[in-house]
Amino acid sequence: MAAGELSAPWLEPIAHDYALVRESAEAGRWEEVVERLNRLARERAIHNANDRRIVFAPAAAAGDAPYEAHIWRTGEVPTRRGQGGGWHDLFNALVWLSFPATKGRLNRFQAESLAASGVAPRRGVVRDAATLFDESGAVVLTRDPTVRASLCAMRWKELFVQGRAAFRGAARVVVFGHALFDKLRAPYKSICAQAWVIDADPETSDADRILAAAIDASALRPGSFAPLPVLGVPGWWPQNENPAFYDDAGVFRSARARHGPGAILAKSAAAQ
Repeated sequence: MAAGELSAPWLEPIAHDYALVRESAEAGRWEEVVERLNRLARERAIHNANDRRIVFAPAAAAGDAPYEAHIWRTGEVPTRRGQGGGWHDLFNALVWLSFPATKGRLNRFQAESLAASGVAPRRGVVRDAATLFDESGAVVLTRDPTVRASLCAMRWKELFVQGRAAFRGAARVVVFGHALFDKLRAPYKSICAQAWVIDADPETSDADRILAAAIDASALRPGSFAPLPVLGVPGWWPQNENPAFYDDAGVFRSARARHGPGAILAKSAAAQ
């Protein structure tokens, strides 16, 4: 399962559109990439939650304006061309195309948080959490409380070794964060997602709708997310077929090691 394979399971949400632009990006034809992305956005009538048409604009488009506020006000998503951030911004654009409702909701919360902070913007809890999920988020869709409890308590062998078959039948992991997609171009064992566990049918065909419906200010807190080493997801990496893969305590850390005794672990968010 090489990094560039479109069959890599973590690429599933964006695989169709990624296939349309990957060859051009790898060849360095970045204007061609962005032109194709904008064509897809027009064809699908992608808008933000402020009813502005999404356009993947040159990186300087925002000027001195805060990034999220600029997107909210204009619909222009600053998108770099080339190796100095081009891949990162390409994945951001692909997530806008695949999760427009969720990206729009996150952008709304980020813009509102900026507006509320006044002339000297502070990040704040909601904006921090929205940005964390936007960059590194993944969704675990499951109706199985055992899966939810094991993940939030970081009981990795219980989840992925003893409960391996049950996990594969009861849960689905959907990568959302664009920085996470970028890291997975060259996978390494310690890549960790910020996972949001949502009570939903794992077979749903509309993860965007479910995730967007779950997002509100009370849900957007750092404690809403559980750490998830993504290459440990069953079926996502050949080496994890060997139970010894999960013996690496530097990656598959215990809740006590990560948070200390008595810490509150990540909570689940229920879809509305």
